Amino acid sequence: MKKKTTILVLTLFIIIVLTIGVQQKEFPASPNYWKDVPLGEKDFFEKNSDKTIENDKGTPSVENFTEELAHAVQQIPQAFLEDELQIVAIGDSLTQGVGDPSDQGGYVGILDNYLNQNQHIATFENLGKRGSQTSHLIDRMKQPEIIDSIKGADMILITIGANDIMQVLKENFMEITYEVFATERLHYEKRLRTIMTTLNELNPDVPVYLIGFYNPFQQYFEHIKELDMIVTDWNNTSEKVAKDFEAVFIPTEDLFLDSKVNLFASDHFHPNGLGYQRMAARILNYLVQD
Repeated sequence: MKKKTTILVLTLFIIIVLTIGVQQKEFPASPNYWKDVPLGEKDFFEKNSDKTIENDKGTPSVENFTEELAHAVQQIPQAFLEDELQIVAIGDSLTQGVGDPSDQGGYVGILDNYLNQNQHIATFENLGKRGSQTSHLIDRMKQPEIIDSIKGADMILITIGANDIMQVLKENFMEITYEVFATERLHYEKRLRTIMTTLNELNPDVPVYLIGFYNPFQQYFEHIKELDMIVTDWNNTSEKVAKDFEAVFIPTEDLFLDSKVNLFASDHFHPNGLGYQRMAARILNYLVQD
């Protein structure tokens, strides 16, 4: 799958940085998301919400940096800037936002609130569906309305795979072995390649961001120490497939390792508000870096 065009990269970077603003000190959204809660993903926000913005050449002032951005904007066709970005998020319950106490769509809702806080520059379509596995997503991508959404997207975000692992757990609950997961991982890889191939056929130039999954399973199966390794292996497979299709893999496994902070909803499986905040911040970080 082709990487985003130079114009789209530059435009999205400009939108995100200018949306932050030189006076802004924190990630804005409704109090349901941010009241008295740390951001969790400091790489993006500490760099971009302070008075300086770091790059490979040093730490120029925000004023100089925004002057450079303003000059860059002039080089972009105005017609392109006037068009809203169409961002399609598809996949499982992590995209749907299950567990979000504000009921605003999890990480997708957070990105929507953030990017559109000053002016409406991006339209988000949330096609996440609870319980979706890779096989379900393959079937859904045959539906006319899903096809139309993918064809019209300027960017696609995907969460998929956690339910595939959960299905293996359910089917082998009485005799869970690493080998069972290793075998199923090969089938998962094949299905994930089918998904990426379909995206490539429907919209060859769209940038795709495949969001990795974390390990919530230890909440249920603390005695199975191999689960961390299994989740890591499956994420590595996802990253490999993403690379093969020139998509971007965004890891999230490390975001949920903080045992001192509650990052899970009452079901002990999905993220809570803070968990989704960490995911959204990580995704924004990758959007800027890409």
